[in-house]
Amino acid sequence: MATVLPGTAIEVSRIEKGISRAMADGIFLTGGITLAQVSVMTGVEPAAIQNWVKRGFVSSPQKRMYSKNQFARICIINMLREALQLEKIIELLQYINGNLYDESDDLIDDIELYHRYVDMLADADPESISDKAIAETAKKAAEGYIGPTPGAAKRLESVLSVMAYAHFSVLARHKAELMLKTFDDNSIERMI
Repeated sequence: MATVLPGTAIEVSRIEKGISRAMADGIFLTGGITLAQVSVMTGVEPAAIQNWVKRGFVSSPQKRMYSKNQFARICIINMLREALQLEKIIELLQYINGNLYDESDDLIDDIELYHRYVDMLADADPESISDKAIAETAKKAAEGYIGPTPGAAKRLESVLSVMAYAHFSVLARHKAELMLKTFDDNSIERMI
């Protein structure tokens, strides 16, 4: 059964460590990508992406080309918006990267945050979700990260934890929706 990389419409056989790096390396082999390509790969309408740029959530493309970091930011926003309000997503991104329009104050590049998140999902067991399991998985995903300021690694762990909770809440919602589809009309009427 195929799945998609988080925040994208790119189908993969399964989420495994390093898969997002291989995907990004292939996509950006020749440099940047156009708005149309970003839209096709993420499933986000061009108008929404342009709105995010206009609102300062994503920096402006250079010569109409989006970089790895801009693509990763769009993927991160896209994957989190099923679970969180846009304002909360921006708050989360500002917590790790300050001014979203200025990459010079970032504690971690967006593409590296995205890679660590996907790798974390590869390690996570969706069947045994607990606060402890998420904290341990986030800590493991942050291993080896040396931030530019004291406390940056702890911030990364916290952000990865929030992202994991958002991911698993979406999975739980989808599971509940699938279960509801199995009910026939009579069983639903009996529940009411």
